[in-house]
Amino acid sequence: MTPPPTAPGAGPLRRMCWIFPDRESTRMAATWRPFFWDLYAEVAESLGMSWTRHAPDAVTVDGTVRGRPVVYVDDEAVSPQDTLFVTALYSLPYQSMDVFNQYALYAVLEQAGFYLPFPPLMSLIGNDKLATLLHLADSPVPPVPTVRIGTGRDIAKHQYEVALGGMTYPAIVKPAGWCGGGGINLARSAEDLRGLASLAQGGDTTLVVQPYLGDGTVDYRVYVVDGEPYAVMKRIPEPGSPVANASRGGAMEFPAVPAELAAATAYFAERLPMPFFCVDFLFDGERYWFSELEPDGVIAPDLDDPQRTLQRDITRARFTAYRDAHAAWLAGRGGEPATPISETETRTR
Repeated sequence: MTPPPTAPGAGPLRRMCWIFPDRESTRMAATWRPFFWDLYAEVAESLGMSWTRHAPDAVTVDGTVRGRPVVYVDDEAVSPQDTLFVTALYSLPYQSMDVFNQYALYAVLEQAGFYLPFPPLMSLIGNDKLATLLHLADSPVPPVPTVRIGTGRDIAKHQYEVALGGMTYPAIVKPAGWCGGGGINLARSAEDLRGLASLAQGGDTTLVVQPYLGDGTVDYRVYVVDGEPYAVMKRIPEPGSPVANASRGGAMEFPAVPAELAAATAYFAERLPMPFFCVDFLFDGERYWFSELEPDGVIAPDLDDPQRTLQRDITRARFTAYRDAHAAWLAGRGGEPATPISETETRTR
């Protein structure tokens, strides 16, 4: 038998692999690459690492030797010593067929001994908006009241309405697991909600329903690095829009972190032991509301700065935090994978 290939030897973190469903259209790929993907690769290179993006099917795992898996990215063997995987769960409509493959792969990578900046469970909690709010229900910033409803072939029975007795209108209706402001609508009555639910039925899209906080509600995304509020992105909706996301016409600013949100960060850091994450808050003009958790939240550019200084700084801080957390994790394991493969070992099949 030919000896199995050996993953790269012991050494510092050299590679970060994003697992991302490879289903972007030509137009969207052309939009997002200069917006953040290319900058991520550039910053990683400046830190002596590579940044690469891969569909779930790019990862192959040879588990034929008990307790000694070998993981390949494309056709290159990688090891827990030099590679980490970012395993956010993406579930936009064109990615729905990938959800199971993504989540199953994350579990395999975790069991194969790789360091994941956020483990599969946290990815799942961060993906579902109500799961997020339940996990962080005792947040010092109150969560937005939320009802989660499934949609399917029985949606015309309106059985979900049993949970909506306390809902006020107008209400925000949006998918439980999408991102970027996609699918967010304003229902002005229960009848509007019925119509939106019937449309969601077409894709078995689970919805969440929340009270509308009012015209002009502002969104604050706090970037948390190593448990500290590093920066904030303020998103302001255009007139008449209930959504502040840039993809829906919102404007972006980068002010100082509001004191109330900075103070709340200690709670989130304790409950979310991850080197980097984003917490989204809404401000209705009088009070803040906890809205969403984004383990892999987009680090958007300050479009008024051609050098994109803040975007680079946040990205560099994020990747440095990943590198430091990986080093601490590796040191805790004695610096070696639990089950290394030797160069001369032959597999018995």
